[in-house]
Amino acid sequence: MNIQLLNQNIADATSDISLEYMSDKELKKSKNKKILKLAGFKADQDSICFLHDKNILVCGVDSFTAEDIRSVSAVAIKALNKTNYKSANVLLRDKTLIPALVEGFVLGGYTYDVYKSKKNTPTLKNISLIYIKDDYKSAIKIFSDAVIIADATCFTRDIVNTTPEDLNPPSFAKLARKLAKENGLTCKILDEKALLKERCTSMLAVGRASRHESQLIHLTYKPKNPKKIINLVGKGLTYDSGGLSLKPGASMVTMKMDKAGACAVLGIIKAVSEMKLDVEINAFIGAVENMIGGDAYKPDDVLVSRSGKTIEVRNTDAEGRLVLADVLDYAQDKVKADYIFDFATLTGACMVALGQYTTGVMGHSSRLKHDLSKASSNAGELTSSLPFNKHLKKQISSGIADICNISNKPYGGAITAGLFLDAFIKEENKDKWLHFDIAGSAYTESPWDVNVYGGTGAGVRFMCEFLKNIK
Repeated sequence: MNIQLLNQNIADATSDISLEYMSDKELKKSKNKKILKLAGFKADQDSICFLHDKNILVCGVDSFTAEDIRSVSAVAIKALNKTNYKSANVLLRDKTLIPALVEGFVLGGYTYDVYKSKKNTPTLKNISLIYIKDDYKSAIKIFSDAVIIADATCFTRDIVNTTPEDLNPPSFAKLARKLAKENGLTCKILDEKALLKERCTSMLAVGRASRHESQLIHLTYKPKNPKKIINLVGKGLTYDSGGLSLKPGASMVTMKMDKAGACAVLGIIKAVSEMKLDVEINAFIGAVENMIGGDAYKPDDVLVSRSGKTIEVRNTDAEGRLVLADVLDYAQDKVKADYIFDFATLTGACMVALGQYTTGVMGHSSRLKHDLSKASSNAGELTSSLPFNKHLKKQISSGIADICNISNKPYGGAITAGLFLDAFIKEENKDKWLHFDIAGSAYTESPWDVNVYGGTGAGVRFMCEFLKNIK
């Protein structure tokens, strides 16, 4: 589907159908209110009504906020994709709504049919956003960035949705090289020999039973005079069986999504490089497969992390934090950054705390958490802060090592996982770091808002919003 921004009168638009967004107030004034009443249309949020004889699709909203416009646009595109209309247009009320419309259409209309033997290709090919105000040039920049971010989110979804047989640590590294070549990034890959030399033995232990070699991927986007230097760290478990602490069979389904943090990191650096933002981005990914076998790491093992801290393993299904411990330490040593953000499908406990729609945010800086909360709200993603405290920190103490990889109590699991990562953040970086637990928000089997079945691309939109406005 092609989406474009046009500066012309709506009367000159040649589209097959026009979209009209209507609240209850507009419905009462509409010239089509009688026929809409006959159709039972009440302008409730996310309601739609086709007036085929007039080539109009009426879309109901509670308000003309970005949130409501985004949501109903996703409903509208799904409906349009089931028709034989080839083109559609919508008259823009305000340029600030451009991102909401673009995301509603692009993300709401996303499909992943790579593994389908029969593809269902919609007839709809073009959507035009009509903007007739004088500040059209400034609207073009907003539109361009919105398309780039939406496309990067879809790119992230594609990687998340790729099966573990097709996307394993070596093929993940290959994908990173391809992105680097296409987007002018630098790319460094550490194979297992290089990882051993770097003392990443915690990460290596997790991938030891896999037939696929673990990979540490480092991509860099570096403009001439960057305002800030950002380190993005992603958990890239291309598949997680749970290791010897084997997951129940039903829980293994969808574990291809355990790489969603790494996928988000790729999507973010893709978007930033295409928007040509004046911030330096270093993306670090720990690509690993957690499997079972005679060489698998075990509960009761004590691992020596890259930082030198020792880790008692009491559950091999708490593996992502073991990978991130080494990757975070490596990233801090290699790049002195202004901010460090890690993304990980880290704990089911985060879903228990916040539900499946919301990303958990953890860290020490209240200011930084506030700034990210504002960015996520503007971007249409849901985030919520989970507070650290000294009492929960005691729950990951170990009797035989420096730290334990799971809590000794079944409460506050998302926070104790965040506190585990905090142990590997250097003191001078404590207020520069945030951890994003996207376990619930990164994947869905029940469509909601602009998210369809599968990967959602969680983290891409709100991080791009933050980076666009960084000072």
